[in-house]
Amino acid sequence: MNAPVDQPDARVVNAPDPRHLSPRDLPVAIIGAGFAGIAAAVQLEKAGFRDFTIFERADEIGGTWRENTYPGAACDVPSHLYSLSFEPHAGWQSRYASADEIQAYLLRVVEKWGLRDRLRTGTEICEARYDEERGEWELRTAGGELVSARAVFACLGGLSEPRAPRIPGLADFGGELFHTARWRHDYALEGRRVAVVGTGASAVQVVPAIAPRVEQLSVFQRTPAWVVPKLEREYRPAERARFERWPALLRLSRTLKYLRTETLGPMIFLDAPRLSARGERMSLAHLEAQVRDPALRARLTPDFQFGCKRILISDDYWASFERDNVELVTEPIERLTRTGVRTADGAERDFDAVVLATGFAASLATPRFPVTGRGGLTLEQAWKDGGVAYKGLAVSGFPNYFLLMGPNTGPGHTSVLLYTEAQIHHALGALRLLRDEGVKSVEVRREVQDRYNAGLQGRMKHMVWSSGCTSWYLSEDGSNHTLFPGLAGEYVLRTRRFRRRDYTLER
Repeated sequence: MNAPVDQPDARVVNAPDPRHLSPRDLPVAIIGAGFAGIAAAVQLEKAGFRDFTIFERADEIGGTWRENTYPGAACDVPSHLYSLSFEPHAGWQSRYASADEIQAYLLRVVEKWGLRDRLRTGTEICEARYDEERGEWELRTAGGELVSARAVFACLGGLSEPRAPRIPGLADFGGELFHTARWRHDYALEGRRVAVVGTGASAVQVVPAIAPRVEQLSVFQRTPAWVVPKLEREYRPAERARFERWPALLRLSRTLKYLRTETLGPMIFLDAPRLSARGERMSLAHLEAQVRDPALRARLTPDFQFGCKRILISDDYWASFERDNVELVTEPIERLTRTGVRTADGAERDFDAVVLATGFAASLATPRFPVTGRGGLTLEQAWKDGGVAYKGLAVSGFPNYFLLMGPNTGPGHTSVLLYTEAQIHHALGALRLLRDEGVKSVEVRREVQDRYNAGLQGRMKHMVWSSGCTSWYLSEDGSNHTLFPGLAGEYVLRTRRFRRRDYTLER
């Protein structure tokens, strides 16, 4: 569907008669081949933009779902909603798809749309520089190759760089040490003494998956998390057959799941204790049903408001601590030793393996590599006080450069793909100007960007993320440049129309 383009009030620099370009006169570079990069490529194809190349640093597509293959890895958004709207899939095996099933889905999309011919795997982009005279971006690969493009879609993902904890002695440990996103499938856990460091989204999946296999499992918790029931179940073959036969039923299922997440949204992201209390009661009832020991329940109970940190979903994480071979450790880790882990109380535990379930270095508002725009301005300089972008995807000073999942576009309650597709839809409005009207560059006006972000940050004080806890959502100064402070429906409506007057157009 074409993005509507407003006509009046556009700011145009040096505008002679427009030169009409064919689609092949507009080379586009897509950096990253996860969900965002693949979706952008398909939508470019559908819109008639044929001259694009997808650059992927790894040897295969998939992003998060290529990297995370640990036992129990799955999505925490219902599978019908965690699918591209233009590529519904009736064959999901369960309500929440596993990582390998999602990866298989992405591979099918790539094959269906013939993207392999325009996909360059094993090619890492390590620098981008804008040439003002030519109106082109020059991209440099890790191998030293230079590639030019009129427009860039930076689809780098927010959760792709594993974060190592700041624990002394990591290099001293003599056993197996690996991150959940770098799982050692060649290492058998059976009969081993294993430590899991962290209790976030990866841990709640991996702990129940490996607990029955190991001899002893110690879970090191710094901060407990709010966990709600997942209510997972498999789709019966007859259900999947009905979704395949009647696509309207699949669309209805997706819509209902979307509406449910939006309805629950205010309870999750607003700083409204009465709403938050509903979620807390739900989580505490789940905890009481799974853990009998009151002392253990107390150690697993958060002391911050529901939603302040990422809410986790699991049917069996808390129940794992009822097993005789699973231990919860809440004493802070002092260091890793050659044989195991020493905690602040002086206790030492020996392990054969230490698994780091310590999440990712969130990069929605952090440049992944040097990006230099107009006048030598770098993205690092532009974001020295925190990442800002107009609608999360356009940054003043960086013409024809579009961020997918940029600052303040992360959802706290629903599918990230709703936001991703909205961003692609908006950016296509700019590309049509470059192609159809001979525009050299499209750059968001600084005052428009500042006004938009002042509005977002003004709303943050009403969001639960600002209620006092520390999380990866927040910058060191306590500001939030990661999440969008509202419903997905609002964001989609905000990005639906590409307004020329918000941008400077250079002929």
